[in-house]
Amino acid sequence: MVRRALIALIATVGLIAPAVPAAASDKSLLQEKLDAVHAAGMPGAFAEVRDGKKTLRLTTGVSDVATGEPVRDGLRHRVGSISKTFLATTVLQLSGERRLDLDAPIGRYLPRLVPADVGRRVTLRTLLNHTSGIGDYDTELLKTAEDIITLCERTYRPEQLVRIGLAAPPTEPGVYSYSNTNYVLAGLIVEKVTGHSYRGEIGRRILQPLGLRDTYFEGTDPLIRGPHMHAYVPWTDGELRDFTRCNMSWGWAAGEIVSTARDLNVFYRALLTGRLLKPSLLAQMKTTTGVDGYGLGLYYVDLPCGRIWGHDGGTIGHQTVSWHSPDGVRQVTYAQSMAFYQTSPTEPHPIDVAASDFLVTALCGDQAVTRKSSYVEPFRTR
Repeated sequence: MVRRALIALIATVGLIAPAVPAAASDKSLLQEKLDAVHAAGMPGAFAEVRDGKKTLRLTTGVSDVATGEPVRDGLRHRVGSISKTFLATTVLQLSGERRLDLDAPIGRYLPRLVPADVGRRVTLRTLLNHTSGIGDYDTELLKTAEDIITLCERTYRPEQLVRIGLAAPPTEPGVYSYSNTNYVLAGLIVEKVTGHSYRGEIGRRILQPLGLRDTYFEGTDPLIRGPHMHAYVPWTDGELRDFTRCNMSWGWAAGEIVSTARDLNVFYRALLTGRLLKPSLLAQMKTTTGVDGYGLGLYYVDLPCGRIWGHDGGTIGHQTVSWHSPDGVRQVTYAQSMAFYQTSPTEPHPIDVAASDFLVTALCGDQAVTRKSSYVEPFRTR
């Protein structure tokens, strides 16, 4: 969700070898890799790694730096832009039911909200794959450190977020450019065509059928319900500032979901194995816009063991990566409790190098440690 100061490159290492079982049987190796993230400076992190029916749950560091309470399994977490996969899945289901048309101009659905030229040019599909050319409201709301405080204290309406995005500098139509405004518009279209809240549609179509009881929409409530890690940002005085209390209305359909590692793994396995979408719709979701590898609310990265699908997300302090093999057999969902810590525009931070090492090892097993290591940017969308 939130724009990050990560380096711009993503090292996609290609299909070097056939996939091997993940390191799910080697808990000590994965624990060592996760502990390295904490040693590099991350206050706390947790992950769930799956290889078929085998599941490992790992934690490191502390949930609260003030009390020293250790991170434990099963914590809830703000997952940011991973919310986009839930929304895109719902949009595709509605498309399959012929209740909306992915290639219709969005002016058909929101004639009073978007300017006429935008309404004619932009389609729902280009919203979902970020080729609409509409600017990102996120960049307008977050320009200084003090803006973070304002963001967490203020309540925003989705229409207000759209207007901010439409007033932001546009990008080139037809060319991938990540914009949270796209998904706020998509959420409003879902509400328009169904007559229900987008939250209610996702709940009825995804959360309830899959039993995702620890996944919910935070909205204007500044507190995360249930056990969770605190959310930190290194502040201008050199100290960690706690942003656990934060009004997430600024994320809305683009990134307001709270979930757990377990729930996200269940969701992505169901998605990738065809439980939520027919093959033709899943194929559309995985049709990418080019070198960026972004489809419809889903992207891929190429690791030593093959192509991996998923999404990542960041909010004020909480960040998450959820990556999965195409068949949903090998899975990892990883969460950490600090954001905005990068200091160099050209070199990856040691935390990101360690997180990348953990993620690749979790999915690729021995290939990640026996082959020449490659850095893969964990938080590639924001």
